[in-house]
Amino acid sequence: MSEKKVVVVDDEMDMRIFISTLLETSGYLPVVARNGKEGLRKVRDIEPDLIILDVMMPGEGGVQMYRQLKTDKTLRDIPVIMLSAVEKKTFFHYLKMLNISLENAIPYPDSYIEKPPDAEELLKIIETHFHQKERHKTSARR
Repeated sequence: MSEKKVVVVDDEMDMRIFISTLLETSGYLPVVARNGKEGLRKVRDIEPDLIILDVMMPGEGGVQMYRQLKTDKTLRDIPVIMLSAVEKKTFFHYLKMLNISLENAIPYPDSYIEKPPDAEELLKIIETHFHQKERHKTSARR
């Protein structure tokens, strides 16, 4: 079984180090990016199994990257865990308002975690995503 690739996009170096170390010590292969533009490039290059994406970043931020991911036919099925200091209900309200002006609504992220993340909670969410994906593959083969 090969390592699951996880792209971690966050402008805070401490957060990138924390999450990538957590992933590595748990048997995953982390790939880090500092912003949405770099993150999108890495996602297209390696086609990861999961993306952990910060909402608030300078320049091309997490919301723009998330929108690009979910409107790209080859990338939209990659699960995304949004990670932010922004409260979950505030982010979901923002996404709802954004969707009013869009022809094709952007779906809510697969998971949303407020910063600072609890290591055990984050790992549990990551593992849940991979178990769901495996169950989906198994049932699709039947």
